[in-house]
Amino acid sequence: MTPSAVVFDIGGVLVDWQPHLAWIEQLETEAEVTAFMQRADFLARNLRGDKGERFADMALELDAPEDQRLLAAYPSLYARTIQNTIPETWAILERLKAQATPVHAITNWSAETWPVGVSVHPRLGEVFDTLVVSGREKMLKPQPEIFHLLCERAGVAPQDCVFVDDGLHNVEGARAIGMDGIHFTSPAALEQGLTERGLL
Repeated sequence: MTPSAVVFDIGGVLVDWQPHLAWIEQLETEAEVTAFMQRADFLARNLRGDKGERFADMALELDAPEDQRLLAAYPSLYARTIQNTIPETWAILERLKAQATPVHAITNWSAETWPVGVSVHPRLGEVFDTLVVSGREKMLKPQPEIFHLLCERAGVAPQDCVFVDDGLHNVEGARAIGMDGIHFTSPAALEQGLTERGLL
């Protein structure tokens, strides 16, 4: 069955996320930022944030008061991390919209920082027919529940959708529930994959 709708991931596909930029002014060098992020196990805690936990609460788990302060400040510094879009992918999305292809999104994104993302890139709040933000739902990709939730809200079956994500594990999660999947490596490769499926 040929998919009729495209479901996008956002970070790493439509928006370039560079978390180290949150603290570069306070810590001055990328080496110091990297050391802090490693001490704080930032990527693991960020994923917990994507599932609904608050950064201020997670900061209390850290030993050093300065590390606690830095992690708790992350939501207020978040805008620095997402200044740039990936314009070639946006152009593909706009082509899909122009031909009336349903365009949805599932993003692993904190409920605390999502409003910042929309303030920096207002199109994120407007362009999708159906949008599922993990931090609001307290579930993460690649859990099957989040893909089923998107299908329920969009009124589509999994086999109606092709899911696009820069994380292969998330693509495999989508495929496991019956969606088609494209592992995003570049806008050109995405364009080719959608063209091969008759969607462009």
